[in-house]
Amino acid sequence: MPKMTIDGIEIEVPAGINVLQACELAGKEIPRFCYHERLSVAGNCRMCLVEQEKAPKPIASCAMPVAEGMVIKTDTPLVRKARNGVMEFLLINHPLDCPICDQGGECDLQDQAMAYGRGFSRYAEEKRAVTDKEFGPLVKTVMTRCIQCTRCIRFATEIAGTETLGGVSRGEHLEITTYVEKTLDSELSGNLIDVCPVGALTSKPYAFTARPWELVKTDSIDVADATGTNIRLDTRGREVLRVLPRLNEDVNEEWMADKGRFNVDGLMRQRLDRPYVRVDGKLKPATWTEALDAIAAKLKGLDGKKIAAIAGDLCDAESMFALKEVMTSLGSGNLDCRQDGAAVDPKVRASYLFNTTIAGIEKADAILLIGTNPRWEAPIVNARIRKRYLKGGLKVAAIGPKYDLTYPVDVLGAGADTLGQFANGSHAFAQVLKDAKAPMLIVGMGALARPDGAAILAQAKAVADACGLIKEGWNGFNVLQTAAGRVAGLELGFVPKQGGRDIAGILDGTRKGEIEFVYLLGADEIDPSHFGKAFVVYQGHHGDRGAHRADVVLPGAAYTEKDGTYMNLEGRAQLAMLAIFPPGEAKEDWAILRALSEKLGKPLGYDTLDQLRTKLYQANKRFQRLNAVEPAFWEDFGHMGSMGAGSTDAKPFASPIANYYMTDPISRASATMAECTEAFVSPKKKTGTHG
Repeated sequence: MPKMTIDGIEIEVPAGINVLQACELAGKEIPRFCYHERLSVAGNCRMCLVEQEKAPKPIASCAMPVAEGMVIKTDTPLVRKARNGVMEFLLINHPLDCPICDQGGECDLQDQAMAYGRGFSRYAEEKRAVTDKEFGPLVKTVMTRCIQCTRCIRFATEIAGTETLGGVSRGEHLEITTYVEKTLDSELSGNLIDVCPVGALTSKPYAFTARPWELVKTDSIDVADATGTNIRLDTRGREVLRVLPRLNEDVNEEWMADKGRFNVDGLMRQRLDRPYVRVDGKLKPATWTEALDAIAAKLKGLDGKKIAAIAGDLCDAESMFALKEVMTSLGSGNLDCRQDGAAVDPKVRASYLFNTTIAGIEKADAILLIGTNPRWEAPIVNARIRKRYLKGGLKVAAIGPKYDLTYPVDVLGAGADTLGQFANGSHAFAQVLKDAKAPMLIVGMGALARPDGAAILAQAKAVADACGLIKEGWNGFNVLQTAAGRVAGLELGFVPKQGGRDIAGILDGTRKGEIEFVYLLGADEIDPSHFGKAFVVYQGHHGDRGAHRADVVLPGAAYTEKDGTYMNLEGRAQLAMLAIFPPGEAKEDWAILRALSEKLGKPLGYDTLDQLRTKLYQANKRFQRLNAVEPAFWEDFGHMGSMGAGSTDAKPFASPIANYYMTDPISRASATMAECTEAFVSPKKKTGTHG
């Protein structure tokens, strides 16, 4: 580790870092525009100039590697004059439109001009103007503000893997553009707004909406997929105006997928804000007392075997725990949290977790994708795989359709037949997995949410055993969940009890008249026609598919309107915090179930959220250990028993997501997501391509 002196302080720093990083380790702040910790070094803004002893002129600290005995000065008259000059050049053509710029108040250029710039300008000529570009419905451009830091180009190329941005012309005529005008076709395009240090790239849906000092900031968790992205909700009054990512190196680093960032306008559309009861075939507004009395009247004297409950994809752990207790009190074992019928063994944690962990992807050297499109199912996970690919030495193969995943993938086959060749060791890529130091496979819902899903899971386990994916300190078997509430439901045991019905059995029972009462907790991904003549109660926050079929509608709270615990695909428990209150007469989900239990004469043993969580933690301590991942025991997988029974179907695997931008009630209600569907998905359907 080289030793160097920074402003008279001798410090030992790791080899291979640059001078800017070394200065930060010494507690010195270095201004920068083009430098970003997660992007390659460009060295083109020159704002990070420092003085190096014996160097003939100031050096760009971001582009200079540290060396033994180096002496650096960060605050001398020469450095201050150099930074003043750089800032003056950067502001030569920058428009004076801070009062109408959405970046105002949180702009790096404003902050650094105040701290390091001159108090006046010597530029008297006319400023240049640059034509704005059309990047699609999410990113707004005002390219005259651009200072050519190239962060957006490097993010699009390196992190997102969509090489659509670049610079054309030279000198004063340099412009950032897409070459041929086109939209930014990436599920991570919103991060361009975050990396842009000026107001050249801002959020189009959020344009001219609010100033940052008007907003109340609340930490939460994104529920648009199962990744568990850490987010910040920015609210004003009773409305969520903006969602931004928070730093979590183990989960999402500092990135966020577009759906969770931009679908928030759907939170206030098609909302359920009061109870409804179906009278003479039509849903009519009712009081809470009338709605709960209607449910209690239907359940009175009803055999528990004729009652069922289904939990949806966006449910928090507390509400599922409360519903499970209500069902238990009614004597029903017919409950399931797997709307899509995914064949995972709820008794075996290793069969439904992403065991390698998201951060663990960076250690892998061979990956087999089975029936999954991670670019749409979990964009942040896909970005991690790309990050590992860029380091070199990674081989990726897939069984299923060919997708553009932003890194090279060898498509080995279409379905279960190819997977069987891995299980018996006859496929050539099986040897690649065996020879790898850290091999992993990722099984998607496209493979497990099929009638032969249990047999596919058994085959995938056989591949893991045969190819040595399970080693000391390494578990390369991964299931890519797509629903934010799924892992918590499986951990809580929101699955059929002994002799109970799973999702397929419940739907079959409703068609045959054997199930007479179905409780839908935010379950909107099921065709309502399957419920036959059953009495359906829908508890949720949007008037989606489940509400249209319901006989009683109970308005619940969205994830932004309640304190809830979510467990991501790794099994990491995280808290979503209440940012705004539910609209109208809507209530938090656990509170609704608590009130219903009182009406049924079987009160739950808690009156507050804290009391509920105490019982939840007693039932499963993993929910108490926040932001921690507890490894699953591979030995519990055993021989799969009856779960792996049956033969596989030759039908090709297919991703369960046909439209990335509309996968849940919130995104289906979002006008922004509708625009994205029109801009990004519809053209692909017409041309038969897929991004």
